[in-house]
Amino acid sequence: MSEKTNDTLPKNATEAQGLLIKAFYEKNGDEILPIIDNILGRQGKALGLKVKSKLSNCNLSAVATAFTKNFDPTTINVISISDEKFQIQGTKCPFGLEGTSRQLCEAVMAIDREYFSTATDGKTTLKIIKTRAAGDDICDTVYITKAVNKDKHKILDQPK
Repeated sequence: MSEKTNDTLPKNATEAQGLLIKAFYEKNGDEILPIIDNILGRQGKALGLKVKSKLSNCNLSAVATAFTKNFDPTTINVISISDEKFQIQGTKCPFGLEGTSRQLCEAVMAIDREYFSTATDGKTTLKIIKTRAAGDDICDTVYITKAVNKDKHKILDQPK
């Protein structure tokens, strides 16, 4: 293996995966996004099934608590954890996608989208509010149970 002195070595498997994803994205552009979404979505589903088999209660708060054990608390802040909503904000992308594109972030986040959806029996959706990939100052993601989503829409759809 030849080594370039300007190449940063990944600190962990997630950063290495991010380097690979960025290389494919730089070479293929938006055309590669559905493939990234599909493969990482399958990885997320596999991880969701694994955590689901270890938890006696698969509500959002239990799954979120298990999820928080896998990230660096110095770069990711938990804003809220409940059975209805889990929100986190990060100052650094674990995949190193800063300055790429929102679309790439969304494709990569298929891993978390499917992890939570699978572990909560399809009851959770993901919303990416802000992303470092698009140049935002933080990543801000919210996982919401579908019951909350339905109630929110009912309230919004009611005549005034």
